[in-house]
Amino acid sequence: MVAGTKAIQLESLSPAEASSVLHKKDPLMLFRYPSILVALLALILGINNLASAVDLRHGYADSSGVKIHYVEAGQGPLVILIHGFPDFWYTWRDQIPDLAEHFHVVAIDQRGYNKSDQPKGVEHYATDKLVGDVKAVIDHFKQPRATIVGHDWGGFVAWSFAMTHPKATARLIVLNLPHPRGLIRELANNPEQHKNSQYARNFQQPGAAARLTAEGLAGWVREPAARKKYVEAFQRSSFDSMLNYYKANYPRQPYQLTETLKRPIKCPVLVLHGLQDRYLLSGALNDTWKWVEKEFTLVTIPEANHFVHRDVPKQVSQRMVQWLKSH
Repeated sequence: MVAGTKAIQLESLSPAEASSVLHKKDPLMLFRYPSILVALLALILGINNLASAVDLRHGYADSSGVKIHYVEAGQGPLVILIHGFPDFWYTWRDQIPDLAEHFHVVAIDQRGYNKSDQPKGVEHYATDKLVGDVKAVIDHFKQPRATIVGHDWGGFVAWSFAMTHPKATARLIVLNLPHPRGLIRELANNPEQHKNSQYARNFQQPGAAARLTAEGLAGWVREPAARKKYVEAFQRSSFDSMLNYYKANYPRQPYQLTETLKRPIKCPVLVLHGLQDRYLLSGALNDTWKWVEKEFTLVTIPEANHFVHRDVPKQVSQRMVQWLKSH
């Protein structure tokens, strides 16, 4: 057993499991494994989600006049978590506690979502604006660089940030969003990917936002209590803003690369991809290693869907922490 393995296993215990362990072990385990103490506190307080027992601090960063809401926890090197569509910062509720044991974790609401500002107009959702929001958060915390983590559209922003701000990108973790070069190649050459992306082309059409509802957008969330939070967050959000991500940035025919997308990634990269994703097919992952100058780690998870960090949260959290601690 390698050093740290035991700690990782214990840190993943539920409150009930932690209580059981302590009935069999000496009380000093509380001090050797602080996360068990957190789990027991959650048990005593009747909290089912460990994220509820973490000290979450809310705040706002200014991005050229656009307020970006964030939630932060922990101390250490800065790690920024960026959600996708349709989502908000709460999607990382299972990753934040594990990451916060080692890092200063900041999960943002992207512009247009939840408590962040919702500027009107497609031009306010172009790649440079989204990347600028992440840079504003780094600057807000007075750090020269950060590890950037993104899922779905957050993954697109993460890739784009690393290409645009290589010196500000310490490491990159992307969940279920292939490198944009791979996606563009598959859209141009893979009929199945082109067919499965019809939803995105529909989102680009005028009036598409009128067909969305908060309840419908939250339909993918399995847990009833969490789904209620999502409905509330989406009621605060702008559907037009959500679809402006697609109108401003989703590749269109003839699927040509921009100069920015030709820039290499200059930091270590971890990609986690649920292979059951119907919208972003795994073929787009091919050749990613050609576009990354540093170490590239690819983890495919056969049983997971598009929301890989929600389908297998413990597995994703442990992979992220282990990789970050070794890179």
